[in-house]
Amino acid sequence: MAAAGTNASETEFDGYAVAVVREDAGWKVSTLDSSALDSLDDAERQLRELRAAGAVFGLLNVDDEFFVVVRPAPNGAGLLLSDATAAIDYDVAEDVLDRLHVDVPDLDPDELDDVDPWEEGDLAVLADLGLPDGVMSIIVGDSDLYADEQLGMIAARLGFGDELARLLDTLGN
Repeated sequence: MAAAGTNASETEFDGYAVAVVREDAGWKVSTLDSSALDSLDDAERQLRELRAAGAVFGLLNVDDEFFVVVRPAPNGAGLLLSDATAAIDYDVAEDVLDRLHVDVPDLDPDELDDVDPWEEGDLAVLADLGLPDGVMSIIVGDSDLYADEQLGMIAARLGFGDELARLLDTLGN
């Protein structure tokens, strides 16, 4: 794991960052620059630059350890972090907690494997698009799944699972 406070240029994460746009003709899924995996501000900037007429949100799968849903809005982004304990080791997770005004968990990094993860943020961040908070809670709460599997379930539930799978295949994921 990358230590919090590391420079993005010094750190390479496994995973992916994608933008999801709901258009009249359906869903469009595209990649974001990998710098979005290390910086919430960067992820938000990239999503805002899309300037789409429909709903826009980002899905960040960081090292298959956790995911972040980022949904830009005029009054601040809607955010969901699947595992708050990730903020101990990852800058982007720490950024999310900071934006949510939640303290980074006071846990010894050596004890992280013994702690059950918990989410922070808005479980209803995608509710208006067809993913109720109760369903999101079940997906996030399944700690037997890797982050990419959880994001695949979110994509399938919202109807862009095939588009996401095609894009990930082109990326070698």
